[in-house]
Amino acid sequence: MAKGLAVVAGGGGFIGGFLAKDLLKQGYNVRVVDIKPMDDWYQVHPEAENVVADLKDLASCRRAVKGATRVYQLAADMGGMGFIENNKALCMLSVLINTHMLMAAKDEGSIERFFYSSSACVYNADKQKSEDVVPLKEEDAYPGMPEDGYGWEKLFSERMCRHFYEDFGLETRVARFHNVYGPHGTWEGGREKAPAAMCRKIIAAKLNGDTEMEIWGDGKQTRSFMYIDDCIKGINMFTEAPHGEPLNLGSDELTTILGLAEMVEGFAGIKLKKNHNLNAPKGVNGRNSDNTKIKQVHGWAPGITLKEGMKKTYDWIYEEYVAKYGAGKATAKV
Repeated sequence: MAKGLAVVAGGGGFIGGFLAKDLLKQGYNVRVVDIKPMDDWYQVHPEAENVVADLKDLASCRRAVKGATRVYQLAADMGGMGFIENNKALCMLSVLINTHMLMAAKDEGSIERFFYSSSACVYNADKQKSEDVVPLKEEDAYPGMPEDGYGWEKLFSERMCRHFYEDFGLETRVARFHNVYGPHGTWEGGREKAPAAMCRKIIAAKLNGDTEMEIWGDGKQTRSFMYIDDCIKGINMFTEAPHGEPLNLGSDELTTILGLAEMVEGFAGIKLKKNHNLNAPKGVNGRNSDNTKIKQVHGWAPGITLKEGMKKTYDWIYEEYVAKYGAGKATAKV
């Protein structure tokens, strides 16, 4: 027997596609809603109800949540650092999606859980100036000075979730994602994040016989990256748990961007000269997840190692790259 109707807003995206698959496996009826044409969805699940709609529109949100018991609000206009630094207004317009989805869920009256995907970009920039970053605790989001554009939209929407719970009793849950990556994600075109971009650049160099590659910034900036399987497990745990404040959902395994490049070079069996583009967007100098609270509350934290997850990601992107460009002289923008 089906558990009820779960709506995955932004389900045509990378994380949403995996989440919809997992919810179907759990026994939910699933309605996937995304603005992209279905041919552009990362994963399409025939057993789900698949809807193309613009969730910036309130009427579309009301139709999306009709009859649902759970809403997973992942829909947003976003991408990697190159996208969010150059498209601040577009990123902030996602606040319309969050506002209207919350309003629609409140008015529907049947929603038992409303999950919102926030981001580590909400954290105060003053705490991320050094590569030797102190892992970010949940309270470090205030006083507010998040990533311009995208981070402000996420922080504001977190507060909306809080107040919809306090004022209207809507059971909201919030997770702050830290750099989710894995197979079936964006790997070219400008919206890809560092793990996929690194794989693509090194795969292109390997197939082209190149000896050099471009690195954005000096490569000393530090990050942690969470594999998609850990992300989905965390979403499920957060959604089932009693109401609480936003929690980090990310790995605490720190690496430099140069370290990430060296790892992928190891998979490819090559060593490249690094050309540093110091004018390219690079984000904050250091960011890592403090997982103290997720361990206290859930007795768990993301545990798939970066090397394990990156190898799976590299292998998938390699196959995609060869399928698109061939194994000889490749032409993808790197």
